[in-house]
Amino acid sequence: MGVDKHDQGHELPTPEPDSPSLPRSRQAYRFSTLCATVDNPNPNHKDQHGSSSVPIYQTATFKGVGGEYDYSRSGNPTRTHLEHHIAKISSANHAFAVSSGMAALDVITRILKPGNEVIAGDDLYGGTNRLLTYLRTHMGVVVHHVDTTNPSTIIPYLHPGKTAMVLLETPTNPLLKIVDIAGISSMVKEKCEDAVIVVDNTMMSPYLQRPLEHGADIVYDSATKYLSGHHDLMAGVITCNRDDLAKQMAFTVNAVGNALTPFDSFLLLRGTKTLAIRMDRQQSSAMLVAQLLQQLGFVTHYPGLPGHPGKEIHERIADGYGAVLSFETGDKELSERIVGATRLWGISVSFGAVNSLISMPCVMSHASIDPATRAARGLPEDLIRLCVGIEDPADLLDDLRLALLGAGAVTRSANDFVRIPNAVNRAVEKLALGEPLVHRQRTKENREWFVSAPGKVILFGEHAVVHGVTAVAASVDLRCYGLTSPRHDNKLSVQFTSINDYYHEWDLDALPWDAVAPVPPGDSHPETLDVELMKAISDRALPPASEMPPKTHAATVAFLYLYMTLTHGDERPSFNLTVRSTLPVGAGLGSSAAFSACIASALLLLHQRIEVPPIPAPTRQATESDPGHVHISHQGRRAIPPAIADEINRWAFVSEKVLHGTPSGIDNTVVVYGGALAYTKPGFGRKAGMDKIKGFKSFKFLLTDSKVPRDTKALVASVAKKKTEEPQFVKNMFDAIQSISDEARRALDDPELSREQLLSALSSLIEENHCYLASLGVSHDTLECIRSKCSEPPHKLSTKLTGAGGGGCTVTLVPDDFPATQLHALSAALRAENFDPYLTAVGGSGLGILSPYNSDSSTSREAGTFTGPITPPETPAGGDISLQTLREQFSSVGGDQLGQWADRCGRWLFV
Repeated sequence: MGVDKHDQGHELPTPEPDSPSLPRSRQAYRFSTLCATVDNPNPNHKDQHGSSSVPIYQTATFKGVGGEYDYSRSGNPTRTHLEHHIAKISSANHAFAVSSGMAALDVITRILKPGNEVIAGDDLYGGTNRLLTYLRTHMGVVVHHVDTTNPSTIIPYLHPGKTAMVLLETPTNPLLKIVDIAGISSMVKEKCEDAVIVVDNTMMSPYLQRPLEHGADIVYDSATKYLSGHHDLMAGVITCNRDDLAKQMAFTVNAVGNALTPFDSFLLLRGTKTLAIRMDRQQSSAMLVAQLLQQLGFVTHYPGLPGHPGKEIHERIADGYGAVLSFETGDKELSERIVGATRLWGISVSFGAVNSLISMPCVMSHASIDPATRAARGLPEDLIRLCVGIEDPADLLDDLRLALLGAGAVTRSANDFVRIPNAVNRAVEKLALGEPLVHRQRTKENREWFVSAPGKVILFGEHAVVHGVTAVAASVDLRCYGLTSPRHDNKLSVQFTSINDYYHEWDLDALPWDAVAPVPPGDSHPETLDVELMKAISDRALPPASEMPPKTHAATVAFLYLYMTLTHGDERPSFNLTVRSTLPVGAGLGSSAAFSACIASALLLLHQRIEVPPIPAPTRQATESDPGHVHISHQGRRAIPPAIADEINRWAFVSEKVLHGTPSGIDNTVVVYGGALAYTKPGFGRKAGMDKIKGFKSFKFLLTDSKVPRDTKALVASVAKKKTEEPQFVKNMFDAIQSISDEARRALDDPELSREQLLSALSSLIEENHCYLASLGVSHDTLECIRSKCSEPPHKLSTKLTGAGGGGCTVTLVPDDFPATQLHALSAALRAENFDPYLTAVGGSGLGILSPYNSDSSTSREAGTFTGPITPPETPAGGDISLQTLREQFSSVGGDQLGQWADRCGRWLFV
């Protein structure tokens, strides 16, 4: 970082000489000297025996009246020495030592009152997040989590008179993001002068960063970490310069009684003496480790690396880069193997000790943050955190290399270690097949792959989601099903049963292969579509769109686009794809996304880019009514590994682009992962990603297909045009819709809200959301007619459009106690107007794949009975597709029985 600031004198107090007769001519002591010097200038604190180490006053009480000490909870000489020392090295006037870092934060947050608002980062230590959640839930404190690395995200939440505290970490834990303490402090004070700036400085310690010098009001450290350095005690320290804040916190420490014990104060004093020398060794070794991981190609988070976001800001406010770093492998199981393969690196939470530690934050230090919140905040499940100690760096590097090698993340070259390409796919294949792909000969795929994906409803936020507003969506219990049946006649065919029973087949050699640029296995599709390939497919492989039934042209282009792009080498699987749906097609219920997820999963399987591992043992016995169907909930253990689900979702999004041009990404995401989620599109300032809503309860909805077609692209374009022409009006609409989405998420996540209160809140939000969408011009007369039918007495149900609007479908919330006879009458009234109502539930499983690992039950299949699970069968010699009994039954079973029939086919693996 250029000049080493530790070699410069700090403007920190230098102890006066013992004899007043000696002249004061020394320069200010440097930090490492201050660390080792634990003198207290107060003459009352001089040890009568001249002990070179501060004595331990291991007593609860003190004799006498009117003395400085009477009870160790309120004050103790050993702790006083410690607090003076901590204040000295922290550029502080006041310091408090308490029982832990979280106890320190607890003392600080007791400054807050009900109704106060707190702004906090979105990449926080798990314990901090837990305490803030408690304050929000039980103490009436409003907490806003924002990306504090971008100061502009704070501005909308600065409310004079309400914003009481801004809580920062820098670097953050565990993604090592950088926060501009000085910039944010200045910005906050300008608008909310009473707000208190609090900084968790644990990651840096006072040696590398002193936030009070940069505008912070209160700083706290978990002294268990670097200040102690040996993990043999628990402690927390608080520092500040404001007398008023110090008075409030001193009262709390004394009243609560969480001050640090005399013996632990002695140990912490001892630890701080070596702080500088320990951290010098630790951060120099951390730089070597970070450089190794980056050279191997891992995404590595460390402020000292070139190109680290915020590096310039960090160097302005800190004196070093610290000794904590993290890196991503791309696969959670691979990360687990790496962590388990280390020997010198201890597997443990925490950091700051002389011993090096390794951990996976999402399953250890940050496990208290629910997975959905972790995902929304961009915390990778595969992240590995390294906390570098004082061991010889050569030994640390060697142990890490061997762990990476043993886990299958790297391989040896002639002179060095090299990362294995496509490590994610390799890891999944090793789990599923027990051997690397390179040792396995590719074989012709003879199985029938049966896949399915649910539809979706956007409950709140459609249209606005394209422009960065959070949308709340859920899967529905209506599904799209796809079945691939092998054929070895060098032909490819599709049958869209639900779209005019459309059928088309191609000679594989006649497809426009000269126009395709295949995406190699393991690589991602480019951001933009291959326009030349799409044109070649339309012009050379299909009749004109006007000569094909509606919707079939786009669906076929999407299918061929994925098939050809995924093809690699000379492997061109010959098969038939049959697609059926219990979803109304084109009604705005995610039928295109469900179709996209089905073709993506089927083609990835057929091209052998993903492998499905064996299904877990069933958790219950098959019964006559449930012959072997094991439902793996999206909230429980996933039978389809996350890496495979992510790959399917990426390619489903490609298909959605072919179908819709610029989709938001929410449709394919919810149909792949299932359940309910809040989705924010990247690129609009808010934290992007999906946030699974764990508290989502099952609700009944009446989905009504207006049978009026709508042009999604045109409707999305019309809102974009309105945004250009009337920016402030549309911004106000978007802000209002964002508030509705936020309120819906809070209500769904609130465990104390009664079912009746929740339904009432959702009902009001549905009505309000629809009004804003109508103001944006995306409703339709038929949708308003359906709303009128549902809202008129005696029904009085809340209804809104969903999806693109302009026709399509409405969603109507049905209360739990809504009479069945009344619902029947409403459905009949809607049918009388030529609408199609569907009573369903929301929030079920996501994408499913029929397990190919069960024993065959062809006899029962051919007989049309289902007494056991079905296995996708081998194609008979010659490839006569007429013999595919599973396909025959799939094509012929009644539409009202399709879902039940599919459930009884066998063991489904679900995301």
